[in-house]
Amino acid sequence: MVRTIASKEIALQLKDKSVIFWLFVLPIVFIVIFASIFNASGTTSYTVPYYDADGSGQSQQLVGILEGIDGFELETDAERPLQEQLSQISEGRQTMLLVIPEGFGERMMSGEQAEVQLHRDATQDAAVGPVLGVLEGVAGRYQEEKLRAVMTEYVPGEAVEGLLAAPVTVNDIREQATENDPIAQIVPGYTVMFVFFAMISMITRFLKDRSSGMLSRLQGTTMKPRQYLMGMWIPHILIVFIQSAALLTFGRVVYGLQLGNLLALSVIVLALAICVTGLGLMLSMVVGSENMGLGLVQIIALGGAILGGLWFPFEMLPAFVQTMGQFTPQYWAQQGLQDVLLRGAGVGDIWPNLLILLGCGTVGLALAVTAFPRFARKAAA
Repeated sequence: MVRTIASKEIALQLKDKSVIFWLFVLPIVFIVIFASIFNASGTTSYTVPYYDADGSGQSQQLVGILEGIDGFELETDAERPLQEQLSQISEGRQTMLLVIPEGFGERMMSGEQAEVQLHRDATQDAAVGPVLGVLEGVAGRYQEEKLRAVMTEYVPGEAVEGLLAAPVTVNDIREQATENDPIAQIVPGYTVMFVFFAMISMITRFLKDRSSGMLSRLQGTTMKPRQYLMGMWIPHILIVFIQSAALLTFGRVVYGLQLGNLLALSVIVLALAICVTGLGLMLSMVVGSENMGLGLVQIIALGGAILGGLWFPFEMLPAFVQTMGQFTPQYWAQQGLQDVLLRGAGVGDIWPNLLILLGCGTVGLALAVTAFPRFARKAAA
């Protein structure tokens, strides 16, 4: 009986084009769009417009130093006058403009303090902050070279290097992770978000069975309630598993996403599928209409996406949001996936994530079984 219901449900799902759109087409569209926006190549670069009003060798040397810094690109528009470019900033159509004023090279040669100007939109501090940091670092390098030139006349060379050496250094050590890039946030994030929309399909199928008289006819057979629920539940587990596998494979093929331990990845995806479909089963038993179900699924899917760190790295969220996010299954699914994809975690490393996801699915299933008699009493004859 379970097999018969499951086969029927799979056949109906495959015929429903809206299911294919919601579970496969739409998430791929989102992944492509946001991967493009956030530069899925893995490199974060700042493009800084500049205007060289000096045109000296010293100004060109400065431009060369800035262009040689990783992630820092300069571009110039020689055809537009300076005032026109500055007006773009005041009108909010440009974020910043680096200006090397006339006399820059002359002041550098004479030992005077030379100035560069960073004109910026005062409302874009977050975007301009890294650029300011780079410029201040370059200014520090000029200062160091000036001090070295002066000190060399009075102090032996080795002693000069010792005096100019920074008292504190930063050693950047990367632990147990592949190279992090936006795609490692985007692909698992939108995979987790969109699998929760599978609950819409579940709610629709159960309500159609109830209103069409199918459920009443099935109740007239020897079928037991748990057989009906299992027959409806298992196909959706399979569909969500295939959906997740397809989206992660898309990330691998198109963007080179490293999948890590395939066994661990399969287990966390299966736990996520059980979690989502268990909750979907529970919702199917308690909602009064498809519109109500659609509203609840959107709240769960989108609210969990925000709180669980599916759209932005979890560490970037405010502290109170992080606290709330740990009570969502989306958080545990996302963290488990990223542990596998980025840190090479195995099944033994993600067991807390698995337990929580399986626990959510089990609770949903138990509540669905409890609520089924009330759901069945409303079945049309």
